[in-house]
Amino acid sequence: MSTTAVVILNYNGSEFLQQFLPTLIKYSGKAQIVVADNKSTDDSLEVLKQFPKVTALTLAENYGYAGGYNEALQQVSAYYYALVNSDIEVTQGWLNPLISFLENNSDYAAVQPKILDFKNRQHFEYAGASGGFMDSLGYAYCRGRIFDTLEKDIHQYDNPTDVFWTTGACFMIRSSIFHKIGGFPADFFAHMEEVDLCWRLLSNGFKLAAIPQSEVYHVGGGTLNKNSPRKTYLNFRNNIRLLVRNLPKSHLLLTLPIRIVLDWAAALLFWKQQSFEHFTAVFKAHKDAFRSMNHDLSQKDRSKPRIMTSSWIVLQYYLFGKKTFKELNNTK
Repeated sequence: MSTTAVVILNYNGSEFLQQFLPTLIKYSGKAQIVVADNKSTDDSLEVLKQFPKVTALTLAENYGYAGGYNEALQQVSAYYYALVNSDIEVTQGWLNPLISFLENNSDYAAVQPKILDFKNRQHFEYAGASGGFMDSLGYAYCRGRIFDTLEKDIHQYDNPTDVFWTTGACFMIRSSIFHKIGGFPADFFAHMEEVDLCWRLLSNGFKLAAIPQSEVYHVGGGTLNKNSPRKTYLNFRNNIRLLVRNLPKSHLLLTLPIRIVLDWAAALLFWKQQSFEHFTAVFKAHKDAFRSMNHDLSQKDRSKPRIMTSSWIVLQYYLFGKKTFKELNNTK
């Protein structure tokens, strides 16, 4: 069994593989590098033949991010899994701070590096920035990113800190805990699945951390463009399902009606600012989320972790103009 396996789940990402695998191989030391192909229709498998040091796994179908990793990691033996998007550029020594932290802190299950924008390299990237958090209405945000506002990285968030979620774009988790907790929720397909995993980790007494001494650069939107109605659908559906699956039922009764109203308001803005397809995507997301409600309510691990922020960031951001993490009265 190797100490660390760096695992990329690939779907039609041959260009990213050619661009970023050489750096990943160069800077990942003795870690095993695995690319699990999620039934790509491009030339990804041919590209992988150029990299003999990489172990290629071929999945039977496109299981999405959640199901794809669940399937792939059943075939990978290592103490630590470093899950890395195909559109990530790693930096020299990026694995060392993550491994060192986990080895010295047995009560932590997962850690993430600092995520910077590949195209705008002095700024944080949307998917994770310097650690993920969540408010009491289920809105996810980060040190360095509130909604669509991305801060410049001036080392204001360089201290390691406990977080609510580690980004699916790039994070490391103890393999034994990943399998014990049941992996990702496969029926999410993609988006918010890492938050569900992290919430279950917290509910089971584990901790999570952002370790900014490790840095990577993320292109973002490599598989599903941010302007895609499909992305809108998955985000809104899975966000509702996330709350139904994980919040204590008493808290859910108060939270869910408010979220539905706010989602409808967002849908109207989508119609005005983007397209009718985004508007309908929100309503389809709600319909499908409620179809899954009985199943999601049956989930066993339910808690409102202390690290969940009590304030509503939607009010702080849009009404009070607080656009940065520190302005939300956080000091971490």
